[in-house]
Amino acid sequence: MSHRQDLERHRRGLEEIREIMNSMKTLAYMETRKLAQFLDAQHASTRSVLEAAEDFLAFHPEALPEFQTEAEVYLLIGTERGFCGDFNHALLLRLDECFAGQDRANPILVALGHKLHLLLEGDARVAAFIDGAGVTEEVGAVLGRLVEELDALQGQRGLFSLKVIHQIDNGGSVRVQELLPPFRHCRDLAPRFPHPPLFNLSPALFLSGLREQYLITVLHEILYSSLMAENHRRLTHLDGAIRHLDQTAEELKHRCNALRQEEIIEEIEVILLSAGETG
Repeated sequence: MSHRQDLERHRRGLEEIREIMNSMKTLAYMETRKLAQFLDAQHASTRSVLEAAEDFLAFHPEALPEFQTEAEVYLLIGTERGFCGDFNHALLLRLDECFAGQDRANPILVALGHKLHLLLEGDARVAAFIDGAGVTEEVGAVLGRLVEELDALQGQRGLFSLKVIHQIDNGGSVRVQELLPPFRHCRDLAPRFPHPPLFNLSPALFLSGLREQYLITVLHEILYSSLMAENHRRLTHLDGAIRHLDQTAEELKHRCNALRQEEIIEEIEVILLSAGETG
């Protein structure tokens, strides 16, 4: 009976774990529904900024300076929470691929997300660790901290190129996206309209403001997109774990039933033996 009771306790423990995981799965699903609404609006904002830059630079290509960057910065968008498989490891693997065959590659890293921090702890290349967003409502605050860190880094290192390594919600794909210097694809565009846009600002001043707006808008989009990919990965990961728990619990249930049947048979045998002795 002691072995059966141990198995029963184990099975009840698995059921409790299953309930917790199922709640986490429900929360992840709810998060994807919220993010879907934010992402549509953010995609539209990014397109608007890019179209404004293309229309402006088609008439004022001279306003786009030739950047002489002094450093190379890579921003890695990891996860704040776990239960999302190899999400963070895939980012580091993609980072290594960026420098395959380069003996003296020495990028500056900015790592976002607690779980990614743990993987990069002690790495001398990391200039800043930033806490990530656990839910949609935290993205704005994370963006603010990220922009502050990038501003501080520019003050320390001068102009730098910025590439973002992040997951996209497309079957676990990892993208390397260059954000700084911006608008390089706009240098040789043909105008879409017959007349140039009218401004109250000088072309250089307008482009400076547009560049800042572009960086914030695209970073916002990337943070939402990465969080969406993270939650979809969490859904898949938890779904597989729950199925495994269900299978294990079912096996334990069969073993408990078999042991109980053996106990019943032993009890019947004892009763029969006792009846034979008294008879």
